[in-house]
Amino acid sequence: MEGDTDLQFLLVGGDLLKVRSSSWKKTRFYKLQEDCQTMWHESKKTFKFKQTFSIKDISAVRAGRQSEGLRKNTEEPVEGRCFSIIFKGRRKNLDLMASSEEEAKQWVTSLEKIIWIFNCLRKADKNSDNKLSLKELKDFLHQINIEVDDQYAEKLFQECDQSKCGHLAGDEIEHFYSLLTHRQEIDTIYGEYAKTMGFMSAENLLEFLIKEQREEATLADAHRLINKYELDDKAKEKQLMTQDGFLMYLHMPEGLVLNPTHKAVHQDMSQPLNHYFISSSHNTYLMEDQLKGPSSTEAYARALIKGCRCVELDCWDGSDGEPVIYHGYTLTSKILFKDTIKAIKEYAFKTSDYPVILSLENHCSVEQQRVMAQHMSSILGSALLTSPLGDQMPTGFPSPEELKERFLVKGKRLTKLEACFGPEETAGDDGSLTEEEEDDKEEEEEEKKKEGKKLKLAKELSDMVIYCKSVHFNGFQDAKDNLGFYEMSSFKERKAMALAEESANSYIHHNVDKLSRIYPAGTRTDSSNYNPVPLWNAGCQIVSLNFQTSCNDMDVNQGRFLTNGKTGYVLKPAYMRDLGSEFDPITLTAGPWLQHKTLHLMIISAQQLPKVNQKKTSIVDALVKVEIHGVPADTADKETPYIGNNGFNPMWNENFKFDVYVPELALVRFVVEDHDSVTDNDFVGQFTVPFTSLQMGKLSYPAIHMFTD
Repeated sequence: MEGDTDLQFLLVGGDLLKVRSSSWKKTRFYKLQEDCQTMWHESKKTFKFKQTFSIKDISAVRAGRQSEGLRKNTEEPVEGRCFSIIFKGRRKNLDLMASSEEEAKQWVTSLEKIIWIFNCLRKADKNSDNKLSLKELKDFLHQINIEVDDQYAEKLFQECDQSKCGHLAGDEIEHFYSLLTHRQEIDTIYGEYAKTMGFMSAENLLEFLIKEQREEATLADAHRLINKYELDDKAKEKQLMTQDGFLMYLHMPEGLVLNPTHKAVHQDMSQPLNHYFISSSHNTYLMEDQLKGPSSTEAYARALIKGCRCVELDCWDGSDGEPVIYHGYTLTSKILFKDTIKAIKEYAFKTSDYPVILSLENHCSVEQQRVMAQHMSSILGSALLTSPLGDQMPTGFPSPEELKERFLVKGKRLTKLEACFGPEETAGDDGSLTEEEEDDKEEEEEEKKKEGKKLKLAKELSDMVIYCKSVHFNGFQDAKDNLGFYEMSSFKERKAMALAEESANSYIHHNVDKLSRIYPAGTRTDSSNYNPVPLWNAGCQIVSLNFQTSCNDMDVNQGRFLTNGKTGYVLKPAYMRDLGSEFDPITLTAGPWLQHKTLHLMIISAQQLPKVNQKKTSIVDALVKVEIHGVPADTADKETPYIGNNGFNPMWNENFKFDVYVPELALVRFVVEDHDSVTDNDFVGQFTVPFTSLQMGKLSYPAIHMFTD
C-alpha cells in the first residue's frame, strides 16, 4: 500500500481526544506503526509510546456518536468530530474525537480502508495459507469493486508470480497491490518536475506550484510543504519531496480544488446585513416530511451546526400555558417553545459567530405570546437584540460584524421602528400573525377560516422585532415608497420565481434596500426543495430550504455557503449592492458583472468509490458529471462516459470546457454516479464549490473529496 494517501495519513498520525467520561477527555497522539498492523499512542504527559491495539483486533470503525459512551459524554454539536473503534471480543470501545469533521472523516476512512484491505485479503484466502491463487485473486478483485476478464486477471497474476509456483505470497501480494493502485497520471506530472536525483527539490516544487497550480508561491512555501507532507526522513533532511510526499500534498488542503484561503472568513463582514446571502432553513423543527414526521430540537442543532443563520419557529398554543412548535393542522409531533429556544442558544454559535435570525410563524394567543417573549428574554439574555444599535433612528441595517453572537427576531410589529426613539405610538393589538404572507387571496381566506378569526399581537413580543418586521408585499414601487428598510416580506417560491424571471432588476433593487425571505410551496409535503439559484440571482438573501432533505438543491445551497469560514453569510457581488445597478440575470446586458472566463477541466480519475448497490455481484459503473449553476447563460452540464465494472480506480482523462460569463454568481458541482441503463443512475457522491473559490491553474492537479450525503 505504499503511496496510498490514507495509509500515509495513519503513518503520520495525529492528536485525538480520548473520551472516557464527561469529565475525562484527554489528548493522545495516535500513529500506525511501520508494520501497518499496530496502532500506538503517545501520552502528552509522559511522551512515552505504548502499544494500544492491533489492526486485526478491530471489528468496526463507526463515525459519529454511535457508541453509548459518546452519546452520554459528548453533545450533539460534535457529532461530526466523533468516532469509535469497536474491538472484537470483550475489549471496551475506544471513543475518540478529532479537532474537525474533516479530520474525523479522514481517520475513519483511513482505518476502514486498512481494515478492509486486510479483511478482503483474508476472505480471498479461502484456505488460510497466506497465499493467493488465481481464483482467490479474482475473488479479491471483485470484493474491492473491480470486475476484470479472465485474460487480464491471469496477466496480472503472472506478472506478480515471480516465483512461478502458481500462487502469490509476501512481497508478491505487495507487488500485486502496488500494480492495482498505481496512478499513471501522478507518475507523469511528478516525473516532469522531479529533476533532482529523481526527486523534487524545493526549487522543483516551487516551479510546479507556479506553473501548474498558478500560485503566488515562494521558496519558503515549497520548504514548508516538504516539511509538512514528506514522510521519508532522509528525503526531508535533504529538502527533497518523494512521489509519496507529493501524492500526500495533492490530497491535503493545499492540493484540493477549494482555495484554502477561502475556507476561513475572507470577505468584508462590515457591510449592511441585507448585502449578504444568508443560509436559511424552512420549518427547521421537522426531521422528515411536512405532514406526519417528528419535530425535534435536534433538527435545530443540525441546521445550526451546518451554518444555518435563519431558523423558523412555527408557534402554537400548547397545554399548561406553554407554547409549542409544530406544523399546524398536521400530524407532526410537538416540541416546547422554551426547549427550542434553549437548543438554539446552545448550538447557535458553535459553527459561526455571526447573527442568528429567529423567524417566528406566530399563531399563539396573546397570553402565550407573552410567555414566548418571557422565554426568549430569560434564556437568550443580552444576546437577544431588543433595540436598534446606536442612540438614534438608523437608516440602514447594521453589519454581521456588529451583530456577532446576537439573536434577531423576525415577525410582526405593532409600531414603526421610529417609536423606539420618540413618543410611543398607540399600540393596537390587531394584526394578522401569519408570517408566510400569501399572495393568493384564496389561500388567505382559507387560512382565516382555519383560524376562525384574526389573532392579536402581544406588545412584549412585538417590541422584540427590530430589524426584521414582517409586512405584506404590495409591489416593488409600494415597498420603495412606503416601507422602511427594516420592513421585509416573505415570498412563496412560485411568486418569487415569477418575480425573479419577469422583474429581476426590480427585485435586485428591492433587495439592495430591504430583506426578502423565500420559502417552499405548501405542496412540498415530502419536504422536497426548489432551486435556490434563480433567487440568489435576483439578490434574495434568505432563501429557505428544507435542511433535512439531501438533494441536488441542498447540495448547491451548502456549496454556496461552503466558503467564508462557513459563517452562513456570503457577501453579494458589488453590482447587487448598488441601487443604480442595471444588472439583469435574464437579459444579461453589458456591465461590470460580465467577466467572461473559460473553465477548462480534465476529469482524470477516481479512487476507491463506495458501492451504492449492496448486492454482492454489483460493481460500480462510474461516471462523472460537471454542472455549472448560475445565471441562465452560464447554466450547463457535461458528463464523462461510464467506466464499466470499476469503482476502485476508474480513469477517464476527459476534457471539458465551459464558458462562464458571470463568475461571481456561478457554482461548480462535481457529481459521481453509478451508471444504470434501465433506471436512473445511482448517486455516489458530490462536491459543490463557488466558481470564484476554485483553485485556478493553467494546468492544475487538485483533488476533490466527495460528500456522500
